Amino acid sequence: MDEARRVPPGRTLVLLLPPLLIAGGVLYDLITPRGFTAIPFFTAAPLVAAPFYSLMGTVVTGAVALLAAYGVHLRLGFGMDADTVTEVVTVVTVAVLAVGLNRVVRRGDGRLASQREIAVATQRAVLPDPLERIGGYAIAARYEAAQADAFIGGDLYAVQDSAYGVGLVVGDVRGKGTGAVAAVAVVIGAFREAAEQEASLEAVAQRLERALAREGSRRDGIEAVEGVTTAVLAELPHGDGVVRVVNRGHPPPLLLYPDGTVRPLPAREPALPLGMSGLGNWPDRADDAPFPPGTTLLLYTDGLSEARDPHGVFYDPQARLAGRGFRDPGTLIRTLAEEVRRHCGGGMADDMALLAVRRP
Repeated sequence: MDEARRVPPGRTLVLLLPPLLIAGGVLYDLITPRGFTAIPFFTAAPLVAAPFYSLMGTVVTGAVALLAAYGVHLRLGFGMDADTVTEVVTVVTVAVLAVGLNRVVRRGDGRLASQREIAVATQRAVLPDPLERIGGYAIAARYEAAQADAFIGGDLYAVQDSAYGVGLVVGDVRGKGTGAVAAVAVVIGAFREAAEQEASLEAVAQRLERALAREGSRRDGIEAVEGVTTAVLAELPHGDGVVRVVNRGHPPPLLLYPDGTVRPLPAREPALPLGMSGLGNWPDRADDAPFPPGTTLLLYTDGLSEARDPHGVFYDPQARLAGRGFRDPGTLIRTLAEEVRRHCGGGMADDMALLAVRRP
């Protein structure tokens, strides 16, 4: 059987528990004296079934428990005495309650499924997977949510091809929830438009700054600063063999060379994150670096570089990737995601966005 379709052992036990309780109740009633009752077994069976069985399964479990309780009394020759009537009424009452519980649980599951579908649709709309090949470069991206069953948060990535080159952005919006998602949409929308229209990476960064400033002016209180975004913008001009980078308070990208060398690209002049123009204006200056064939550019959020193990040791992507080779960007980011999960002991404290671009 395929591993993804195999029923977990714990769930199998829960599914078997209602019939086991009914069988145990019958056995208990048959081997114990008249003064002992197995009613807890018969009432527990439909209650256990309610959260895990279908409506029909819960009804059938309650009916079988009722028939078993009444059948044992007939088998022992007790008939419809007061004790038998009391136990029958008790099982019927609990079975009805179990059916009601089943409907409540199923409605909750339906709402959760709807929320998941909405989250998936939102992620695909705001953070669509880039094409595997853009402008001659091999590309892969991945979003890893720290919270289970979450699909999108404050981390972002985008790729845009234009007449000036292939533009890239990876960022991390301050804040959580719908406000952060709204800021992500603003940043990505402004980036795609600016990358098509602006001839320089510095001008693209300024367009993002103005877009976040407009978004912040529509908010009040603490929400006004929740659009602040650390970001790194990169551009791969067509045919030049270089990468240009503007860093706005974000972890520096990494260049992974074919021989296993890993080189960070820190900003020569540190700059404030996007959305903080109210504190002053500093001109953006792009840094250039050679981008030879076979080299991979890795952009990431601090969910990677600040991931900690149970002892508080940070995951160091530069050290971890040194001396290693990856056949394509997709393999690189899958490996990183798996290693970070293991490093954190299966859980992550922050979301993580990864974007890798390789020059063939």
